Amino acid sequence: MTALSEKNRQKTAHFDGVYPAVKKNGERYFRASLTYRRKHISLGSYASAKEAHAAYLEGRAILSDPAVTVSRYTGSSPLPFEKWVCLLNFRDNDIYFGSPIYVSAKMFYYYLSPTIILKFDPDDLFYYSSHRIMRRGGHYFVADYGMQVSIVTRYGIMPYAREGHDYRFRNGDSTDFRRENLEIFNIYRGVRREQKKGQYVYTVRIHVKGNYLVGRYGDQLEAAVAYNKAIDILKKNGIRKNFVPNYIEGLSPSRYAEIYASLSVSPKLYQCRPDTISRSNR
Repeated sequence: MTALSEKNRQKTAHFDGVYPAVKKNGERYFRASLTYRRKHISLGSYASAKEAHAAYLEGRAILSDPAVTVSRYTGSSPLPFEKWVCLLNFRDNDIYFGSPIYVSAKMFYYYLSPTIILKFDPDDLFYYSSHRIMRRGGHYFVADYGMQVSIVTRYGIMPYAREGHDYRFRNGDSTDFRRENLEIFNIYRGVRREQKKGQYVYTVRIHVKGNYLVGRYGDQLEAAVAYNKAIDILKKNGIRKNFVPNYIEGLSPSRYAEIYASLSVSPKLYQCRPDTISRSNR
């Protein structure tokens, strides 16, 4: 970054919390920052010294006035909304996060916007303080190892799961991701709980250029094993696909083998080969 001349520095010397800088292309801009409780906090970059100074003054006001809350934020604020939340949390809880998190006694809030507020258990605080949540449609993601990962997978919910079908929010609030509020119906790949004639059954399908019906079972664990059995049959028939089998915790190898041998699956699976999978079987 090119150094500014002394003349340029003097032009903004009377603006507290404002620091002029120059981009590599020679364009000038202004940084705003402040120090609070011995922590230096960057407030962002601005096109003019007056804008940067306004951000500095607003940051000071947030930190010094307990009456300032999230509800006071407006779209004309010099500071971004996320920075408001970060400063409010630092003021009230004496801990600074780079993410828009506000901590309360029994949960914490992640503010995606003034109106979209996610709730989480305290145990998730470390994770979300270092993973920024994004939203696309009604789905929430974090960037993890260069990939977009749905946050529902953190709670044992499959990324393709549907609310109301595979899981539900007990209190009806689809922004409340506290574990006690999540009821998961389908925890295994290829398995969906369905209601047939007033009773729940577990329908198993496997995707091979379409959804092939494996069968319907009265027990979720049996359904999970049936999905694994379908994988074995398809691989033996030469279907080359990176299927991920269900991991079934707490089941001994002998009991697994017993259930596996006793399960019936659709005869069409045995006929499914690379040259016969142009259509799906539903």
